[in-house]
Amino acid sequence: MTMFRIGEAAELLGVSADTVRRWVDAGRLPASRDEQGHRVIDGVELAGFVRAQAGEANGTSEESSARNRLRGIVTAVAKDTVMAQVDIQAGPFRIVSLMSREAVEELGLRVGSVAVAVIKSTTVVVERSAPTHRTRAGG
Repeated sequence: MTMFRIGEAAELLGVSADTVRRWVDAGRLPASRDEQGHRVIDGVELAGFVRAQAGEANGTSEESSARNRLRGIVTAVAKDTVMAQVDIQAGPFRIVSLMSREAVEELGLRVGSVAVAVIKSTTVVVERSAPTHRTRAGG
């Protein structure tokens, strides 16, 4: 069974360890104690929590078949006569989008604007990260 410490769970969720502690203390996210007395969260429980959080999306966008939406802040806009590059920081993720200059102007995108990067792709590469957590046998 994969168990995550509070800090590891926070890193995976893109929030602070204090936020995860508050969720645990409020009973929103189940946790237990390991042999050293540290609070740990079961990987299956964490995955269920993340799915539930995703289901609570703000619902402010139009209906779409795209499921990958990353809300963030515009950190850079570079425009030339035809094209533009827009950088968005969404939690720990930097998204770079190339689009027409006209689209940037119509959307009113500028540094400091809130934007949602909607990603629709036919190819997604999944890599397995080296574990930074402890596992227990029998899971």
